[in-house]
Amino acid sequence: MTKPFIICIVDDDDIYKFTITRTIEIQNLAKKILIFSDGEEAINFMIDNVGNSQHLPDIIFLDINMPVMDGFQFMEEYVKIKPRVGKKVTIYMVTSSVDPVDVDRANKISEISDYIVKPIEPEQLSAIVDKLEKERFLL
Repeated sequence: MTKPFIICIVDDDDIYKFTITRTIEIQNLAKKILIFSDGEEAINFMIDNVGNSQHLPDIIFLDINMPVMDGFQFMEEYVKIKPRVGKKVTIYMVTSSVDPVDVDRANKISEISDYIVKPIEPEQLSAIVDKLEKERFLL
């Protein structure tokens, strides 16, 4: 049975986007998958749908290093619109960066739930969605 979530992938790596999308589909982890190639596309989507929470993602898997607008720039803009979003959005930084500066910077942003080094394993994805489902069920 498909989980009731909208999952958003924000990453410029086409191979990664393909593999994570296929994993989500195979495991039936989402009712819908949104895919953006940079932070600007993603934040514009969020702004355009800020009053329409059923179109907004429940989970965002956000890369750091992207052209146009990187993951940290996305977070700066997201924090500004968060009060108007109208639903809880769980954000994970999923990146190939193991730079302690990036890890520390991400840990200082309270809206980021966790920092995950690529590749994200299918079991990890499933555990994230299961945890979110339990949290939402208890609310």
